[in-house]
Amino acid sequence: MANQVETKLTDELLPLLQSERLVTIATVDNETGSPNVSAISWVFAPDNATVRFAVDNRSRIVENIAKHAGVVLNFIGNGSTYSVAGDAKVIVEKMEDVPLKLALVEITVKEVRDVMFYGSKISQEPKYEKTYDAEAAAKLDKQVMEAMKKA
Repeated sequence: MANQVETKLTDELLPLLQSERLVTIATVDNETGSPNVSAISWVFAPDNATVRFAVDNRSRIVENIAKHAGVVLNFIGNGSTYSVAGDAKVIVEKMEDVPLKLALVEITVKEVRDVMFYGSKISQEPKYEKTYDAEAAAKLDKQVMEAMKKA
């Protein structure tokens, strides 16, 4: 996909955004107008043109999107790094069936790019661990993913 610009997620990329993974999101800071980057993990793409994610509804991400809809997601997979640009909106301010106060945000995909630097590939994808109770984390992850799929 190098040097190509797609208008939606390819069939190769779609499954990468259908399970929990490390993703960064860039928004425009609502106070300074500067870029703001955050790491998120509850991400789900129901189709090639849409990506949803869940974050605390008091998050700066939510405040930023309320003022500037444009966002860029960045993730690693299939040996490369990808950016997904689009317009985001909060579609649910407090997700049901989830014990935390999470907002559900939906991005309408406008552009997908392979942004890996020339002549290289990712040899190992990033991994992370939940630092709280593993059983509680698994239960919460399942609740959030199910709620995103139902929306």
